[in-house]
Amino acid sequence: MVSAQVSIYPLGQDDLSPAIEAAWTAFAAHGVRSLPGPMSTLLEGEEGAVFSALQEAFRAACAHGGTVMTVTLSNACPAVGHGVQDAEGK
Repeated sequence: MVSAQVSIYPLGQDDLSPAIEAAWTAFAAHGVRSLPGPMSTLLEGEEGAVFSALQEAFRAACAHGGTVMTVTLSNACPAVGHGVQDAEGK
């Protein structure tokens, strides 16, 4: 199990939401637990699922234009019990 804190920064885009929402969709598609926040999204899941979700999220955000994505990963700071939920709110 790994956790991640992810921030997406769309560059030069009039509307930031489409790129960020595309990343959230990618996280949900991979079944990782997520908690979107105002500055970043917390993720938790199996290592392979988290890394695949991050890759897909970056590609999805980039499809909307220039993008910076920052990620902090940990295998020692699980987010379970700290408000992280899956796409179905569990």
